[in-house]
Amino acid sequence: MRIGIVGLGAVGGLLAARLVAGGHQVSALARGATLEHVRQDGLALLEGAEDRPRETRLQLRVSDDAAELGEQDLVVLSVKTTGLADVAQRIGPLLGPDTAVLSAMNGVPWWFFHGLDEALAGREWQAIDAGGRIAAAIPARRVLGAVVHFSCAMPAPGVVRHGQGNRLILGEPQGGVSERCARAAQALRDGGFEVEVSQRIQQDVWFKLWGNMTMNPISAITGATADRILDDPLVRGFISRAMREAAAIGERIGLPIPITPEQRHEVTRKLGAFRTSMLQDVDAGKAVELDALVAIVAEIGSAVGVPTPDIEALLGIARLHARVRGLYPWPAPVAAAVASGA
Repeated sequence: MRIGIVGLGAVGGLLAARLVAGGHQVSALARGATLEHVRQDGLALLEGAEDRPRETRLQLRVSDDAAELGEQDLVVLSVKTTGLADVAQRIGPLLGPDTAVLSAMNGVPWWFFHGLDEALAGREWQAIDAGGRIAAAIPARRVLGAVVHFSCAMPAPGVVRHGQGNRLILGEPQGGVSERCARAAQALRDGGFEVEVSQRIQQDVWFKLWGNMTMNPISAITGATADRILDDPLVRGFISRAMREAAAIGERIGLPIPITPEQRHEVTRKLGAFRTSMLQDVDAGKAVELDALVAIVAEIGSAVGVPTPDIEALLGIARLHARVRGLYPWPAPVAAAVASGA
């Protein structure tokens, strides 16, 4: 398959490396230092023991111009949701009449309600696609949903370090198992991933979000690893209340959560003292993905009549924390005052 990776960061880099190793024709849209390093030296994949990893160098076409890469059979979106609206406007040359777009990103995506609730699918969701720019550039009919269950990092430009996990869940927003979904799943299996095809990919997206929605912003605010967050009974209780609100939303939209917050905490504890992706973004001075992980949950709750006071409190505090650090935009009048030094 001709496969285009949009966003050659940690997740996109691991996917690209494995797909090349699996024998597929892989191109990537990249920029800056990553583009230059991969163009010159190839993409380095580190696997195995932390202190003595095994390194593999893989060659793939890279460019910052989608037109140079041309039409693909499959396009994998693995960018930060904070930049997706702009990226979506640049990938048109990658999309042929039958090109599928695999959405492999955090949080609730722009296509989420297609195939789930058509009335909600027709709404404009301010948190994830204000103005409908993403949906106009990448219609839901093109999309394959994906949920990533592995960890990886990019310790240097053009270098990807695989951590834990090896699992991906794929699915059609409309349900069922299509030929294009089966082909994408096989391509990823060729690269050594464990791939499950879901009959309702929205359920898998919502279940992963249910765990990430609270742990990510709380870690970003406090700087604490997951174990310390769960060790504090007051914080753990707050997280559980917010999760119950999200579970009530899930019930309302046809995506029930089959376990309790406390059972989910026990799963998280088994992962040890890890630093969430949002905490890593804060430490690196990168924009945080609050909209796709938290703001959209409050927005959906409002739309379907489920109160979300704890989720809203979490959003407000996390948003203010990020704004003060320049990692989330201020409202327009405030932004103008900040810029002027008023």
